[in-house]
Amino acid sequence: MNIDPKLDLVFERTTLIPVEKLWKGWTDPETLMKWFCPKPWRVTDCRIDLRAGGEFLNVMESPNGEKAVNPGCYLEVIEHQKLVWTGMMTKGFRPLPSSDPLGFQFVATLLFNQTDQGTLYQAIVAHTDEEGRKKHEAMGF
Repeated sequence: MNIDPKLDLVFERTTLIPVEKLWKGWTDPETLMKWFCPKPWRVTDCRIDLRAGGEFLNVMESPNGEKAVNPGCYLEVIEHQKLVWTGMMTKGFRPLPSSDPLGFQFVATLLFNQTDQGTLYQAIVAHTDEEGRKKHEAMGF
């Protein structure tokens, strides 16, 4: 995947957490609900059908009860190695504009690689436009 710094956010970290635990954090609904959204919001529902074409849905709720329903679809799943998902997509894994409650649309690619130093975890999030990337970054990506 070609990274475009105007459109994409990248997070990369080497950690001593085993690949299997990081994978569970992204693929087990109960575990994901504990950490997935920015505080003070919380995830109140999560559905994961872990396969290409499977559902990835989460519902985030604010302290005053405002809800953001975030439907998505897995595009690629390689156990303990790679997850790719989006709400909408077009060629080149670029997202389509949407009336998404977050105010932006994206394609997320997560990579998990075991190294001699630990697990290399990479999250690459491709956005439709610079405004969407900036909104996502401001949310705490």
